[in-house]
Amino acid sequence: MHAGTDNYTYLTTAPIRRVIPTMAIPTIISMLVTALYNMADTFFVGKLDTQSTAAVGVVFSLMFFVQATGFFFGHGSGNYISRELGARCHDNAARMAVTGFCFSLLAGTLITVAGWIFLNPLSLLLGATPTILPHTRQYLGIVLFGAPFLTGSLTLNNQLRLQGNASFAMVGIVTGAILNVGLDPLFIFVCHWGVAGAALATVTGQVVSFLILFLMTRRGENIAIRFRLFSPSWSAFKEIFFGGSPSLCRQGLLCLATMMLNHAAGNYGDAAIAAMSIVNRITMMVMAVVIGLGQGFQPLCGFCFGARLIPRLKRAYWFTIAVGTTFLIVCTVVGWLLSDHLIGIFRDDAEVIAIGIVALRWQISTLPLNSFIMTSNMLTQTCRKPVAANLLASARSGLFFVPLILILPHFFGLMGVEMCQAVSDFCSFTLSVPVMGYTLRRLRG
Repeated sequence: MHAGTDNYTYLTTAPIRRVIPTMAIPTIISMLVTALYNMADTFFVGKLDTQSTAAVGVVFSLMFFVQATGFFFGHGSGNYISRELGARCHDNAARMAVTGFCFSLLAGTLITVAGWIFLNPLSLLLGATPTILPHTRQYLGIVLFGAPFLTGSLTLNNQLRLQGNASFAMVGIVTGAILNVGLDPLFIFVCHWGVAGAALATVTGQVVSFLILFLMTRRGENIAIRFRLFSPSWSAFKEIFFGGSPSLCRQGLLCLATMMLNHAAGNYGDAAIAAMSIVNRITMMVMAVVIGLGQGFQPLCGFCFGARLIPRLKRAYWFTIAVGTTFLIVCTVVGWLLSDHLIGIFRDDAEVIAIGIVALRWQISTLPLNSFIMTSNMLTQTCRKPVAANLLASARSGLFFVPLILILPHFFGLMGVEMCQAVSDFCSFTLSVPVMGYTLRRLRG
C-alpha cells in the first residue's frame, strides 16, 4: 500500500488519485461484505416464508439504531484522533481512543438490557404485524445480545480507519461477516433453527469481529486501547458529540425512517414489507461502495484539515464525488434493466417481486445524487462543522423522508411508499448544494 511511508506523510503529500483509492478499497470491501452479511439473513430466511423475511426486515431497523450508537462513538472519537494526528498530538489521540471505546461498550450494554426488558412493545414499535410478531420476537431477542459487540466493533473500525489504517479495520469486519454468511445455512437449515439460527449466526460474527478488531489496535502504527488512559470528561464527550452526532443523526433517523416505512408498507400486507426490505438491502449494497469511497476520503480530509492543507482537501473532495457519481450512474442503468431478477434472488413470490420492481426502480432513479450528498456530509463532519454536518445528515432519512412517508401514501397509495426515498434524495441534494457552497468558501488554509 504505502510501505516505507508514515501515515502523516502519505496522507498529506502523496497524489490524491492514489491516496483515496488506497484508503477506500479496504473500506469498500468492509462495507460490501457488511452489506452482504446483512443481506445474508434476508436471503436465507427468504427460503423459509414471507413472514420470516418480513420479520428480519422489521428488526433491521433496530440494527440501524445500534449501528448509529457505534458510529457516534467511532466517528466522534475517530475524527478527533485524525485531526490530532494531523496536528502531531499523539497523546491526545491515544486518550480519546480508549475513552470513545469504553463509552461505546457501555452504550451497547444498555441497549441490550433495555431491549430485553421491552422486547414485546419494541417488536410492535418496529412495525411487526400480528402474523410477524412471533418471528420478530425470536429474532430480536437473540440479536440484542450482540449489541455491545457491534457498537464496540464499529467504534474500533472507525478509529482504525480514520488513523489511515483501513486495511487493519477491514480484516476484523470481513472475518466476522464471512463467518456469519457461512453459519447462516448451517444454523437455519442443517440445525433446523430457522429464524433463530439466522440471529445466532449474526451474533457469532459480531463477537468474532470485535475480538479481532481489538487485537488489531495493537498492530502497526495503530493506537492501542490502553484502559489506564481512560479519561472521561465533559471536554472529551463534547468532542465525541461534535464529531459523532452527524452519524448518530444519520443512522438514528435511518432507524426511524425504516420503522415508518415498515408501518406504511404494512398497510398493504406482509408482501409489501418483505419487498421494501429486499429493495433496501439491494440499494444498501450499492450505497456501501459510495460510503466506503467517502470514508476513504475522510482520513485524508482529517489529516489535511489538521495540517491546514485546505486546497489539497478540496481537490480530494471533488475527486471523490466524481468517482462516486460515475459508479452510481452505472449501477442505476444495470439495476433498472435487471430489477426483476434482483428481487427474485431473495424471494420467489410474484406479489413481492411486483412490488419490489417498482420500488427498486424508483430508488435507483436518484442514486447518482448520493455521491455529492454523502461526501459533503463526511467533509463537514470530519472538519468539525457540526451545524452543517447535522443538517446534511438529517436530510435524507429525516428532514425530508419522515414527512414524505406520511404524505405521499395518502395521495398515491402503495406508489407513495415506493417513491418516497427517491423524492427524499432529490430534496436532500437541493439542500446540500447551497450548504456546501457556503462551507467550502469558509474553509481556508
